[in-house]
Order: sequence, then C-alpha cells, then structure tokens
Amino acid sequence: MLYLTHHKPIHTPWNKGKLIGQKPALKLHEIWAIRIRLQIAHNTRDLALFNMAIDSKLRSCDLVKLRVRDVALGSSVLRRSMVMQQKTHQPVQFEISKQTRCALSDWLSLKQLTNQDYLFPSRIHNSDHISTRQYARIVKKWVSMIGLNPVEYGTHSIRRTKASLIYKRTKNLRAVQLLLGHTSLESTVRYLGVEVDDALEMAEKTEI
Repeated sequence: MLYLTHHKPIHTPWNKGKLIGQKPALKLHEIWAIRIRLQIAHNTRDLALFNMAIDSKLRSCDLVKLRVRDVALGSSVLRRSMVMQQKTHQPVQFEISKQTRCALSDWLSLKQLTNQDYLFPSRIHNSDHISTRQYARIVKKWVSMIGLNPVEYGTHSIRRTKASLIYKRTKNLRAVQLLLGHTSLESTVRYLGVEVDDALEMAEKTEI
C-alpha cells in the first residue's frame, strides 16, 4: 500500500539575504562629500533636496510633501519652519541653515515655483511631487556616489544624520526628541541607538 506524504512548502525568511536593523547616519565628511559632488554636477534640485532633508530631519513622507509656502515667504527662504507630521499628527519645527537657504533659493529661482507649488515637484506627469520611492532611489544614488554601500543606507540615514550629530555634541536627548518630533523619549533612544553607542564608547575608553 502506498502512503502519500505531504511536504510543507519551504518557507523563506523575509530577511534572508537582507541587512536589517537601524540604517547608519552619515558622518560629517560624508555629508560634505555628497554636497561637493552635487555642486560640481550643478545638480540644483538634488542639492536643495539633500540639504533640506538633512536640516529638516523629516520622515520621507513629510519631506516629499513640503510646499514652497512651508519654507519661503515670497522669494525669501525662512530661517525656521513648522510642519504637521503625517505619522504622529503633531507639529515639528526645524531650522533652515544658510547653505540650505541658498540652495533652496537657487532651486526656486530655477523652477519659478510659486507658494502653492510642491517644493520638489515630480518629473512624472501623473504625480504632483516626488514619491517616497523616488526619494529612496535618490538617496541610494547619493551614497553610491561617494563609495558607500547603498544596501546599508536609506532615507532614515538622512533623517538620523543631523540628530545623531547633535546628540554626539550635546548628549541632550530631550532636544533631539523635539527636533525629530518623537512623542516619547524612549522612541528617540531606540531610534538613535544611543544606549548601545554610549556603552561601546565607554567600553572603548575602559582599559583592563
């Protein structure tokens, strides 16, 4: 008598072959390396987008939906801005540095954008602004441009960059929480991975 055996389909783990965990933030010299290459290439849009992403520390869903009126009054780019976050429905403020204001001014002048326009309009006709997927591809291009592995970096790398630099200089978690628009300090700790970083730093300084 023959017995039929039923084999369960082999389940492939979702993370097989993928790198998981927090995406690393950019280091200061990497920020400038990208900026310089974008300046040399006269890539006005990407320079404005990169600087705005670093300064604003916004999630990609909020960054791509910025309108001109969020960052400029007439032809003058603001020093500070406030936007409502899509994820938390809470407002978050951010500074706009001098170099970012210059990059945005060049971009607004080049595209002749009005206050009602999206800051980074899409080049695709059926979309008003660049999508989060487009932005993610642009980020991969930026990091590849300076020799970093695009698999290891993503849009959150850009969001975390200035916040990580501020924390390293000040160790002020509360300030970083406000800048990132997190609703709890625990979220900021997890997001930056600061407990792990601080522990490793202390270990490196401790000789036995």
